[in-house]
Amino acid sequence: MPEPEGTRRSPQGVPYTDLPHIVSADGLHLFCRYWEPDSPPKALVFVAHGLGEHCGGYADIAHSLTQHGMLVFSHDHVGHGQSEGERMNINNFQTYIRDSLQHIDIMKGRYPNLPVFIIGHSMGGAISILTVCERPQDFAGVVLIAPLVQMNAESATPFKVFMAKVLNRLTPKLSLGTIDARWISRDPKQVEAYDTDELNHHGGLRVSLGIQLMNACARIEKELSNITWPFFILHGDADKLCDIRGSHLMYNEAKTTDKKMKVYEGAFHALHHDLPDTVESVLKEVSTWILERVPTPNGF
Repeated sequence: MPEPEGTRRSPQGVPYTDLPHIVSADGLHLFCRYWEPDSPPKALVFVAHGLGEHCGGYADIAHSLTQHGMLVFSHDHVGHGQSEGERMNINNFQTYIRDSLQHIDIMKGRYPNLPVFIIGHSMGGAISILTVCERPQDFAGVVLIAPLVQMNAESATPFKVFMAKVLNRLTPKLSLGTIDARWISRDPKQVEAYDTDELNHHGGLRVSLGIQLMNACARIEKELSNITWPFFILHGDADKLCDIRGSHLMYNEAKTTDKKMKVYEGAFHALHHDLPDTVESVLKEVSTWILERVPTPNGF
């Protein structure tokens, strides 16, 4: 039997009665964050964070958007940060998509007439793409920062994929390699911040989750030619964690005419935590792109 609401605590021991949260369809508590503008919002922006991190790392993006009248919201995915769930282990990637749509629907219920945008980084990019593919009519646009679209060719060779499938059947909870924080950012201070953030996951990647990431990429590849919604991809050409070739593939294959891709020369994976000049550019580019797609009060 699940614990009563009043006794449920986050992995850090904080009662969920003291934390903003939603309860997923699986009955798990997902920690939420909300960044509200000073005036009535003119758009909703949902942020899908990446693998092993948490939504608190998007405060700079959120504050940039609230200054332009956006209401930004997010949650820690199941098994991440302050949310319930086994760390870095999931049986079906669809769970992330289902939870995202649930949270978005809650906010749309509170603000029924506002356009909805999604910002997704890394694995959150894959979540964002598949979320919008399910209900494209519900979204005004998608911003993808170094999205996971395609598995890295060097780490997903046919032999490695075969072995992962074998291991998934035998020992799905087996831990593989960890995320090397050196490739998160070119800024040593950001790397140190990532390494010392206790809400980030610093252990290994489970085989079962690796399989789900491969399945998600396969789903995205099948959807690319059907994409007709607006998107903006930002990617560093020195990213060793999410292959930029996937972003180029999406840009080239998608049928939409409202698409944009900006490549940052020499930049690493987390562009919003890279060198200060890159961060400044990313915040400005993202805010401008979204603002251009928010209807004005008079409809023009």
